[in-house]
Amino acid sequence: MANQIPYVDPSAPRSVAGRLLGRVAASELITDLSTTHAWRNFVLKLDALLMRATNGRFSLVTLMIPSGLLETTGARSGLSRQAPVIYFHDGERITLVASNAGLPMAPAWYHNLRASPRVSFNGQPFQAAVIEDPAEQDRLWQLADHVFPAYASYRARAARANRVIAIVQLLPVITFSPE
Repeated sequence: MANQIPYVDPSAPRSVAGRLLGRVAASELITDLSTTHAWRNFVLKLDALLMRATNGRFSLVTLMIPSGLLETTGARSGLSRQAPVIYFHDGERITLVASNAGLPMAPAWYHNLRASPRVSFNGQPFQAAVIEDPAEQDRLWQLADHVFPAYASYRARAARANRVIAIVQLLPVITFSPE
C-alpha cells in the first residue's frame, strides 16, 4: 500500500516555529554545513533511512518543513535511488526544487529523473516534468519561497556559480488494475 502524501498548501500561513526554522535554515552557517562531505555522506543517508522507517513522517533534515521520499532510477547505474526532498502542492501536482543548497551542481536525483522521468514519491508513481516556462517558474518560486525561505539564498549562491536551480513537478500516473 502506498503512503498517503499529505497535501502541502504553499500559501497557508506558517507557524511561528516554522518561520523560525526557515530563518535558521537560510542562515549562512546552516547553508554551509549542508554542503559538507559529512552532511552529504552521513546525515542525508541516515535521513533517508529514517524516512523509510517512519513511512515519510519524520525527517532529521527538514524537521517541520514538508518532505517526502523521492525514488529515482540511477542515470548510470540503473539502480533505485532514494532521496528526502522538500515538496509542496500546486493543484494535484507535487513541486520539488533541485536546489542542492545552491551548490554548483544539481542534486543527483535531478540528473536521475532527467534520464528517467518515471519516479516514485512516498511510494506512489509519478511522471516528472522540469518547468521550463519563465512565467511559470516565477509563479512557482513565489510559492516555494513561502514554503522554505532558504531557497532565496540558495538561488543567490547558485547564481554565483552560474547555475540556475530547476523546479520539477510530479504529475500523477494513473495505473489500472485488472478487475
